[in-house]
Amino acid sequence: MDTMRRFNTISDYNVFNNNETKHPLITIVDLSKAAPRQLSRMYFGFYIVFLKDVKCGDLVYGRDTYDYQEGTLVFLAPGQVAGANSNGDTYQPKGHVLAFHPDLIHGTSLGRRIQEFTFFGYQSNEALHLSERERNIVLDCFSKIDYELERGVDKHSKRLIVSNIELFLDYSVRFYDRQFITRDHVHQGVLERFENLLNEYFESEKPQTIGLPSVTYCAEQLNLSSNYFGDVVKKETGKTAQEYIQAKLIDVAKEKVFDGSKTINQVAYELGFKYPQHFARLFKKRVGQTPNEYRSLN
Repeated sequence: MDTMRRFNTISDYNVFNNNETKHPLITIVDLSKAAPRQLSRMYFGFYIVFLKDVKCGDLVYGRDTYDYQEGTLVFLAPGQVAGANSNGDTYQPKGHVLAFHPDLIHGTSLGRRIQEFTFFGYQSNEALHLSERERNIVLDCFSKIDYELERGVDKHSKRLIVSNIELFLDYSVRFYDRQFITRDHVHQGVLERFENLLNEYFESEKPQTIGLPSVTYCAEQLNLSSNYFGDVVKKETGKTAQEYIQAKLIDVAKEKVFDGSKTINQVAYELGFKYPQHFARLFKKRVGQTPNEYRSLN
């Protein structure tokens, strides 16, 4: 029976990878120094970023084989699980890892900004695929952090270490923005599928049985993580996924409000609202008129 490896501390992870612990809250790991291992599922109690060095043919998600051969970045937040159950084969891991505990960034600029880096909530098939130049920038950031760890702790260490993590994450935001543009084929049709999903949803009985469609529900139906889905919609439309859903909801509501055979309360229930006053409030906010005013004026 497969068991999950649990890494609650940086030291735990260093021991597993034959890596020296130079700081209790952060490490840079060269996976080539780790002992050969079998696949396993791993739980992490800290932030962890894998820079995987793999050949193009080894990197297949779904039916897509990605064209960036130089490396792939995968981001995990504390409490997440990565890996897969063992198939009995042994392999030698390759690549580099940045791991840092939340305690390292408390009270810092990065600690206040960490929620901005939504890619810590992406799925593995939404990883960041790097060009050679981008990979070198990442390795340079890792090298600067490792240099500070080699020096030992002084009054400048924490600020420099955290600043370099923040710099690396800011670069990752830029690289993801590039990927959203250059890899249209990977998520091509997300908006079209999203639009079709919403159309089918409001034409069905689901609003009455399930309620209003949530961002999480839509992301799951499109086989995307909520964070990645939200970022794609935002970059493509300028709206959040929630704003997009509300805009579609109001479009459907305007049509239904014209049906004089139904009361406004009936329209609200058909759309998935538990309370008609919530529908009226949202309609007034988005349209500038109450549903009844809209009906009478049009």
